[in-house]
Amino acid sequence: MTTGHIFIASSLDGYIARQDGDVSWLTPNGAEKEDHGYSAFYESIDGIIMGRGTWDVASRFDPWPFDKPVIVLSSHLSQADLPPGLGGAVQVWNCSPHETMQRVAAEGWNRAYIDGGKLIQSFLAASLIADLTLTRVPVLLGQGIPLFGRLPKERALMHQGTRTFASGLVQSHYQIIP
Repeated sequence: MTTGHIFIASSLDGYIARQDGDVSWLTPNGAEKEDHGYSAFYESIDGIIMGRGTWDVASRFDPWPFDKPVIVLSSHLSQADLPPGLGGAVQVWNCSPHETMQRVAAEGWNRAYIDGGKLIQSFLAASLIADLTLTRVPVLLGQGIPLFGRLPKERALMHQGTRTFASGLVQSHYQIIP
């Protein structure tokens, strides 16, 4: 079965974006010049599964930054809603986390990058996440879109390591204990 992996940043108070989706606060103090391990993480995955909110941000990227398959899980979008030129690079699916992982496994994926707050929450709730790399940005937003929400049961994590960066970012890697 394909395993799900998270690589994401949040504010110190646990938000992944401002209420309006703005993420301009993610790169303080020259953080954009530091290697936070994203390139190595990206090389380790076979494709990206993102939620509708993340798609709304990613769809505006120019040029398109992904050279791997992207699946957008949405009950409201369809393939016809994609911008011209992205139809071959992006698929829109309306299915559960379990069905999604079965479908990508059938396509030969071993490791899937799970991206987007609500999507991450649903994959965690379905026990489909193997590990989590969380980079905390030294800012308190006070409100916004939370990374974590309610889970049907408590989830134990095993700390794998923590790195700090000159910009003040702190990154921790956790294995999800089944």
